[in-house]
Amino acid sequence: MTPDLIAALAKAAGLDKALAEFPEDVAAAAEQALNTAGAIRYPEDPAAEPWPPMRPGIGL
Repeated sequence: MTPDLIAALAKAAGLDKALAEFPEDVAAAAEQALNTAGAIRYPEDPAAEPWPPMRPGIGL
């Protein structure tokens, strides 16, 4: 991942200050996110929720 790409992604995510103060950490996080993105499965049914609805009283 190039420094220009990391800077563009950080800017798009609103991480300008983090990039300025901790460039190595932002680069490491970007690399980790890039490597993990392929491991996340998309739900087969878009209407299905992976966890119960987050409403008070349900499931208590």
